[in-house]
Amino acid sequence: MAARGMLSELKVAVPWGHIAAKVWGSQQTPPVLCLHGWLDNANSFDRLIPLLPKDFCYVAMDFGGHGLSSHYSPGLPYYQESFVSEIRRVVAALKWKQFSILGHSFGGTVGGMFSSIFPEMVNKLILLDTWPFALDPKGIERVPIYRRGAMEHVLQVEASQKPLQVVSPEDMLQRFMKNNSHVSEENARLLLQRGTTKVATGLMLNRDRRIALPEHSMDFISREQFVHFTKQLRARVLLIKAAQGYYSVRREDDTDRNIVAFVTDTLKLVLKERYQYMEVPGSHYVHLNQPEKVAGSISAFLQCKETIPHHL
Repeated sequence: MAARGMLSELKVAVPWGHIAAKVWGSQQTPPVLCLHGWLDNANSFDRLIPLLPKDFCYVAMDFGGHGLSSHYSPGLPYYQESFVSEIRRVVAALKWKQFSILGHSFGGTVGGMFSSIFPEMVNKLILLDTWPFALDPKGIERVPIYRRGAMEHVLQVEASQKPLQVVSPEDMLQRFMKNNSHVSEENARLLLQRGTTKVATGLMLNRDRRIALPEHSMDFISREQFVHFTKQLRARVLLIKAAQGYYSVRREDDTDRNIVAFVTDTLKLVLKERYQYMEVPGSHYVHLNQPEKVAGSISAFLQCKETIPHHL
């Protein structure tokens, strides 16, 4: 099912191929860049964007190695900083000077980091069940372990001669549902529509096999750095937390159970009136499963006329 009002598919040329994106609305209207979560793709926003104000241009990009975007060149791993750089390439191609970001999960942390590095470019930052910067509940000490895992995984994939798996559409759906229990069947099909390629004997996943665990790509930072990066933000920030979402799930090896309070308190303390927080019923994929629960708040936030101050 294609989203109502979709204007076009877009390809932005990059040195390793292209970044694919979907565009809703007129490119003469204020722009909003939509960033999907880990292993998802631009279809993640198909049900939400038709419920948002029509007087904006929404561009949902596929990160490199995801959806319909090119895979990185051989030998190169996927790090969060690379995805941040992709945003800079896309907005340069679109000639956007200022824009808003709507990011879900990993897309929100990529968008948050971009907003801190290029603060003058981002008017508004909307975070869907995510934080603007990555804090690991297990602590910053684990970063060397993650980096080692990332490098070893890439070496293993490169050494492997295994052909890409081709499975039946039904098997593909069942595997996806098993790994993504919070996504409804209808929306699993929607994500697979852009996340797979049809061949004679079935379906193949589009994503790059070098992309493994999210922690292999995340740029985890300390609490001190979190405060510093937050101070760089000029954007107005709306954080929408899903009541049954990712940060409500307690993991056995969490060393710090006050991490959610630290994030929300820091954002409130530093950003003051530029920060809004709300909690909605629903899972980590509430924007896809029940978009009407978040559409009203996002619409009001986007339509608020205040822009970023030039001097803070």
